[in-house]
Amino acid sequence: MPTRILPAVGDADAVRSLTTLLSQLPDAEPVAAVTDSTQLIDTLARLASESVDELPEVVVVHERIGPVPALELIREVALRFPAVGVILVTSDVGPSLFQAAMDAGARGLVALPLSYEELVSRVQAVAQWSVGVRRHLGHGGEVFTGGGGRVLTVCGAKGGVGSTLTAIHLALAAQSSGHSTALVDMDLQAGDIASYLDVRFRRSVVDLAAITDITPRVLADAVFRHDTGLALLLAPGEGERGEEVTDRAARQLVSVLRSRYEVVVLDCGAQLSGAGAAAVEMADVAVLLTTPDVVAVRAARRTVRMWDRLQIRKAEETTVVVNRHSNSSDIQPPLVRKITGAEVAGTTVPANFKELQGAVDCGRLHELDDKSTVKRALWGLAGEFGVVKAPGAERGSGGRLRGDRRQISFRRRRETGR
Repeated sequence: MPTRILPAVGDADAVRSLTTLLSQLPDAEPVAAVTDSTQLIDTLARLASESVDELPEVVVVHERIGPVPALELIREVALRFPAVGVILVTSDVGPSLFQAAMDAGARGLVALPLSYEELVSRVQAVAQWSVGVRRHLGHGGEVFTGGGGRVLTVCGAKGGVGSTLTAIHLALAAQSSGHSTALVDMDLQAGDIASYLDVRFRRSVVDLAAITDITPRVLADAVFRHDTGLALLLAPGEGERGEEVTDRAARQLVSVLRSRYEVVVLDCGAQLSGAGAAAVEMADVAVLLTTPDVVAVRAARRTVRMWDRLQIRKAEETTVVVNRHSNSSDIQPPLVRKITGAEVAGTTVPANFKELQGAVDCGRLHELDDKSTVKRALWGLAGEFGVVKAPGAERGSGGRLRGDRRQISFRRRRETGR
């Protein structure tokens, strides 16, 4: 059986050089090269969702890939597609980079300029490793999570619009339906998920920020297991420490959580840091909360446009949720859609704070009455976003739920515009 090789190269000249050489390898079947990190992850996720057997045995990552740096990209591929062997093509083959690449999950390095003998030797060794892993684990087994868990980010157009409450109940709905679920407080300076759920725990997101290899044991030590079954990763008690969580640390954290949980919900608050921006970019669903008033809707429009300008997320890949909605309000969802240019969720959350006040004041938001119209709306949103197990839904090989609902696009396609 020929070895399928997927090159990931950002430079046009390097693409030609690498693909020409790969096509000369014995029993090799190079596929069309991808030109950036986002396209690589999207391609592998798509193939995994069809069948694990569709994944290439070898991925060759060039050092000039972007926008995600090569080592971070290798780490994400290794975490999410564990039976795909990754080779790094680099001009630096010193011991420090070799060790860093191995720690990230690479199976080998090939030096630039490319040598046919070195490339064929490394590709064959990695292909044999990949085939051996798949044979040992078994085809189609649950060990292969493919695209991994479903990641949702929840942001507020401005402070006080309800992003934390929404994030908590989306996570509770997912956990209640049978999904293993992690809820992460990425509002790093002012996060208060702990207060809403009456939790006192000394560990936080910051404890994972400086760790280059987050093992299951390390992650378990930082996570608080709530009575509801939710795995909570909290914001630091000292807000100034939030600066220690870089965008690189956030990317690693999201990748690790995605590989460990079926649903990951991140509350990013209203002030988006570099870490929050990285989380929004990696999310399957990016939710932006607004209330039906002029100030909040204008803030939502600014946020949508900023994300688009900074290439964090396209407007059509952002979902606005209208909180505290009333039929008597002058601002209704169609107008919000027109003003922001983003998709608007079909479910609105009603304005009924009296239902919430007792649970909020006691820090028992998870005990909100099932008859609450607010809770029913928020759990309806969870169904709309595909994070609850619906009747008739079945699990695909990529680890996601397959249902009749339209799946919101995973990440933006920067270069292709698709």
